[in-house]
Formats: sequence, structure tokens, C-alpha cells
Amino acid sequence: MVTNDAVNKRKQQTTNEKQKSIAMIYNYLKIAIRNLKKYKFISFINIFGLTVGLACCLLILIYILHELSYDKYHPNADRVYRVTRTFNNPETGTVSLVLSTISPPFAPYLKYDFKEIENLTRTLQNGPTAIRYGENMFNEPNVYFADDQFFDFFKTPVLKGSPTKALADPYCVMLSNEMATKYFGKEDPMDKTIRINLGRYFDFKVTGIFKPLPSNAHFHPDIMMSFNTLNDTLIYGAENLRTNWGNNSFFTYIRLPEHYNPNSLIKQFPAFLDRHMTDGGRYKPSQGTSLSLQKLTDIHLKSHTDYEAEENGDVKRVYVFSAIALFILLIACINYMNLSTARSTLRAREIGIRKVVGAQRKEIMFQFLSESVLVSCVAMLLAFAITWLTLPWLNQLSGQSLSIDILLNWKMIFLIVVIPFIVGILSGIYPALFMSSFQPIKTLKGFLKSGGGIISFRKVLVTLQFCISIILIICTAIVFDQMRYMQNKALGYDKEHIVTVPYASELDGRYDAFRNDLLANSYVKNVARSSRIPTGRLLDEMGSSIESADTLAPITADIKFVMTDHDFVPTYGISVIKGRSFSRDFGADTSAFLINESAAKILGFKSSDAAIGKNFGYGGRKGKLVGVFKDFNFESLRQRIVPLVLLIPKTNGNYGRISIKISGNGIASALSTIEHTWKKFLPETPYQYNFLDENFAKLYSAEQRQRSLFTIFSCLAMFIACLGLFGLSAFAISQRIKEIGIRKVLGANVGTIVTLLSKDFLKLVIYAAVPAFVIAWIAMDKWLQDFAYRISIPWWIFIVAGIIAAAVALFTISFQAVRAALANPVKSLRTE
Repeated sequence: MVTNDAVNKRKQQTTNEKQKSIAMIYNYLKIAIRNLKKYKFISFINIFGLTVGLACCLLILIYILHELSYDKYHPNADRVYRVTRTFNNPETGTVSLVLSTISPPFAPYLKYDFKEIENLTRTLQNGPTAIRYGENMFNEPNVYFADDQFFDFFKTPVLKGSPTKALADPYCVMLSNEMATKYFGKEDPMDKTIRINLGRYFDFKVTGIFKPLPSNAHFHPDIMMSFNTLNDTLIYGAENLRTNWGNNSFFTYIRLPEHYNPNSLIKQFPAFLDRHMTDGGRYKPSQGTSLSLQKLTDIHLKSHTDYEAEENGDVKRVYVFSAIALFILLIACINYMNLSTARSTLRAREIGIRKVVGAQRKEIMFQFLSESVLVSCVAMLLAFAITWLTLPWLNQLSGQSLSIDILLNWKMIFLIVVIPFIVGILSGIYPALFMSSFQPIKTLKGFLKSGGGIISFRKVLVTLQFCISIILIICTAIVFDQMRYMQNKALGYDKEHIVTVPYASELDGRYDAFRNDLLANSYVKNVARSSRIPTGRLLDEMGSSIESADTLAPITADIKFVMTDHDFVPTYGISVIKGRSFSRDFGADTSAFLINESAAKILGFKSSDAAIGKNFGYGGRKGKLVGVFKDFNFESLRQRIVPLVLLIPKTNGNYGRISIKISGNGIASALSTIEHTWKKFLPETPYQYNFLDENFAKLYSAEQRQRSLFTIFSCLAMFIACLGLFGLSAFAISQRIKEIGIRKVLGANVGTIVTLLSKDFLKLVIYAAVPAFVIAWIAMDKWLQDFAYRISIPWWIFIVAGIIAAAVALFTISFQAVRAALANPVKSLRTE
């Protein structure tokens, strides 16, 4: 039987042990703070290096979390899919087009045939749209048609109006609260009328106000028109909505039941296509096209179709920046390891005395780990402050709306609290193991030296730092070189000083007068119309046929087309190498075709000469090939040049843009004339223009942002590595101060001493270069595969990267070495 005295004694013993543990932890922290103050230089480098490293990691973490969060705000995100369409060539088995949109008849058939589809919604991007209210007139870029299921499907907060009824009737419109304020100010917008230009102006009643989709949505409509408006024959054509399988402009989303495997639905799509689509001739519809499902949360990072609602991200960039964050943190941790082990000899007697008075090895390890954790905690607090201060700069650089709030949830807060302990333990575990292994007798007698093992390990860590730095230097240089190549590559057309404006249907019948008014200004050189302009995508294709004996035989060649007028080719300076361009001297030229060199090859012509005068059919039209123009990069350099045919449309409705070539000497005058002429002919349409070279720059905006971020973080990684090297070299030199004094007394000059102190570190740069070259080449060769037109990785970049790393290392070390070499040897030899 346990007595009360025994219980009380046990409780007292437990209390004493707790008090002892608390006292021990307090003592460890006190000693840690004392040592931080004692070794100020090394402590500063450790804290500063970890602070910069952790701040970089936090900034990159915010960026990565934002990228990974796209569309996850949706309550049913894991069950929502976008239906995509792929076009195949049945004979060659090649893919000609992959779209994130499908034809309008698909949706009702999908809903009817597959009962497992819980809900379905469709949107149609209308593009820049002129909208009027009273005297206010704007050109809005984010205007969509949406069906009455959209707001219920995406659970978008509706501030006014009914989520399911507001878009039920034709000529109804819902506005984001930002658009409502823009047009109506403090007025109540409900049931008011705005005028929207859809070929001509129509009156739309405002039936709802919604909260804008968050920044991490893959599309951002500001104005939503009712889908049923499309059934009005004046706008679209009701018959087309039910039967037009060729128009692939409709984003279609479906929601599936929980735990439903989407692949089981995808397997049924071929039979679905054959059942509902019109006969495709020799091949079943499912042989020429296919449907698939794309998870909603995969769209932003993993969808790279030929048409997207907005510019997407890239999961590869997430991987790249994750690696950079880990590299930077690793370099900072290596600094701590190196500097902690380097100063081990300074604390040898302290450790020896602790062991003599009874300290166990685990207690000494705990002491040193507590020091490293303390340093990490201080660094994390400073890093969080730096992150908060520099986040606006990162937003400006990345073009995104990143917020530190993304870190303020319990999962991230827990991670941020845990990170200092993880970093502290990882960076401090080796120094703790090393220093706790000292033998007290040797340390108290002063016999302890940093043996070969620890020096070798320290060299391995320094080599790893420089290996990472050289990799980042090479990668940055190659990204720069690829960007320069894309900016300067001869595209095959003149993109300079070309202003583009949208083609408006109000110009039908008056275009010649509009063009002549523009050309009246001597600084306006040419004016042309086309369905698409260079820097855009070539997505349009129709069936083609070529002369075979006395008939036109259909061919399966994948040839894209652009509708142009007679002035398109000279406006863009496109080189016609055989035959002629379109000309008003040859009637309307509506039965003539121009093809590029790639089209001539795919059509089977042995030379461009052989194509001229041949009968050709395209999209149901028949005529002759009158010219062959030189291949040029109509699209981004990510895409290869494709076979292309230019043709003049029979009606003006096929034009989309007007291109105006102006003189570089009179830009202001030309722009003034364009604006004045626009307002004269199109007073009801907002004036908006773009320079083509601005569009060209936007093609590579993502790569440009990646290059800037890559450069900054690479420089920071190199800076942290040099910071550690600076501290390590300073400590190493201080340990050899007597040796330096003796050498100077014996006649050694400054150059000899600097060389002696620097060569060991420079050897490590050479050792680091070999694996760095291999890793960087493999990584960048894979990155360049994303570009159809790319540089060959130059060998000299590797040599230059090695020289830069060596020069930076030499500069870092030389600062300390020269200082030691210039010191008075008498002082160093006198001290004992």
C-alpha cells in the first residue's frame, strides 16, 4: 500500500526535475545569447545570411502557394471539369489543334446522354466590347455570355439579384460591383439599361450585381450577358447554336458526383461523338476529333491548350522556384555549419570544462542546438518583416496580386513556427555532434586542432555552395540569351511602327473612305485589314484541295488561314518570293490564294515556282495559287511555322483588326490622325489602339518575369554564399596570423601571401564547376525544349560562369587576405 508520504515525495521529485529542466533550458539560452554577443562578427553573418535566405524562401513560398491555390476557392473544385476538344489528322495520326473550348451543340447532348453529370454551365468570351451608359462610353475587355447556371455552378457571391434567374431572359446583364460603381457611381444599378455593342448596339437590363472572382481564378469576367441572348438571330443565329459543330468558342464546365472516376466518362466520348456529330466522310467523327476532361484546379498550371481565357501559369516555374528556394536555404544552412565548426577551437576549453564537471554529451549537443535554433528564430522574425516590406516589389515584378495573408492560416502559421526549429536543427546538428565529441583532457591542454576530417567536410560544404551558385549563374545566363534571341530574331515581317485597332462592322461600306482619310497624313504609310494579326495564334483551318489532273482532289494537309485584304502583305513587309501578292489590278482577287513555303511543301510542290497558277480549293472556295511568300513567324517562337494560306474574304464580316503602318518620324502626328479619323467614322465606339511591338513583348512577358526573378534570387544566393565565404576566410586567416607574420619577416610580399591564402578556396571553385556544368546543361536543355526556335547552349557560358564564381570568391577572400598581408608582423608575433 502506497503511503501519503511516498506520494508526496514522488510529486516533489517530479516538481524538482521540472524546475531543473527549466533552469537548464534558461541557462542554455543565457549562454547562447552570451556567445552571440561574444562572437559578434560570426553571429552577424549567421543571422544575416539566414535572414536573407528565409526571406527569399518566404517570398517564393507566397508565390508558389498563390500559384497552387488557383480555383481551389470553389467548394466543389475537386469535382468540376472543363471539357476540351482535340483535332486529329486521321491519316497521319498527328494533332493539329487542342482547344479548351468546344462547339455549342455539345452541352445539351452531354447533359442528356450522361445522367452522371450533376450540373453543367457554359460561357462565351466576347472579347473587347463597347458599352455605353448615358454619356459614358468604355471598351471593356472582360465581357462574357453566361447561362443561368453559372453563378450557382461556381458559387460566385451575388450581391443583388437572383443567382439562378438573373441571366434567364435574353438581353439581361450582370455586373461586378466594380463595374457597377464605374458606370453608375452611387446610383442603384438594378433594372437600369446599358447599351452593349454586339455588331450594333442593343439595350441590356441590369438584373444582378456579383462579387468579382478572386485573383486566383483562371478567368475574370466583369460583365456577364445572358446566354439566351445568343438565340436572337440578329446576334448569332439560333440555328447555329443547335447545329454548328465548327464554332469552338464555348467554355463548357461539368460537375461530377463525389468519388466518380472521370476516365469512365472519357471512355464513352468516342461513341458519343459518332452518335451525334454529322458524318465526317471517310472517317468517323471520333477519328478526326476527341473530347477530354480537364480538372478545374489543373487549368492554371497544367493547361497549355491553343486557346485559353487568360494567360496561364506553368507548373515548371513552380518547380524551378521551389528548387531555388531550397538552394538558397541550403546555402544559408551551410554557412552556419561552416562558421560554427570553424570557431570550434575557440570554445574547446568551454566544452572541456563542462565535461569535467559532469556534463553529458547529449546535454552539450542540446546546448549547441539551442544556440542554432535561437539564431534561426531571430532570423525568421527578421525575415518575416523583410517579406512584408518587399512583397509590393515582388508584386510589381511578377505582375501578380500576392498577399502575405496567404501565410496567415493555421497550416502556414504552424509551418512558419516549425521552420526555425527545422532549420536550426539541420544547420546545427553537425556542429553539435562535432563539438560534443571533444575529449576534455586534450581540450584543456590546448592540443585540439581542426583535424583533416572536419576540414575536408567543410571543404565539401563550400564546394556544394559554389556548385549551386555556378548552376544558377549558368541558368540565368542561358535564360537571358534565349530572351535576347527571341527579341532580336528576324521574324520575316516588319513589326515596327504598326498600330492596330479593332475592325468595327460600322465601317462596312465606308472602309475605303476611312482608309483614304488615314492615308491623307503623310506619316501614315499603309492601312490593311485581316482576321488575325501577327503575334496572335493561328487557330483557323478549313479543308483544302489541290489540282490533280483536271480536277481538285481533297488533301488532308493541316493548313491554317488568315483573311486579309490587298494591303496586308505590303503593310507587314512580307516577302513574296514567287508569283505576286493580292492586287486591285486583278479584279477583287477573291478567287486568288497566297501560300507560304511550308504550305507549298505540304501540298507536294517540289519548288515554289511549281505552285504558281495551280488550281486550289480551300474552305469550299476555288481559285488559283497566285503567289508564294517566305515563311515568317506569325505566332510566338514557342510554335513552329505552320502551313498558311492568305485569302480575301467575300464579306467584310471576316475581318477582326486594322493594321496601320506609320512613320517612325511622325508618331505623334500619325496617332492624332488615327484617333481623329476613328471618332469621325465611329463616334459610338470607344477608341483603343495597340502597337504591334507591344503585343510582341507580351508574348514573352511570362519568360521576362521569370528571367527577372531568376536573376534576383540567383544574385541573392551568390551573395549569401560569399557572405559565408567572407566569414570563413576571415576566421581561417585569423588562425594563421602568426604564420603570416613569420612569412613577412622572412621576406614574403603581399602578392605571395594573398596567393597563399586564396588558392585553397579557389581550388574548391574548380571542383564545384564540373558537376555544376553537367547539372546546368541538363536542366537548361530541358527548359529550352519548350521553344520551337531556341538557341544552342554556347560552351563559353559555362567558362564565363566559372570565371565569375572564381572572381567573386577571389574578391571576397582577397579583402581579408590583403588586410592580413598588410598588417604589421610585429603585432602578430608579439601576442601570446
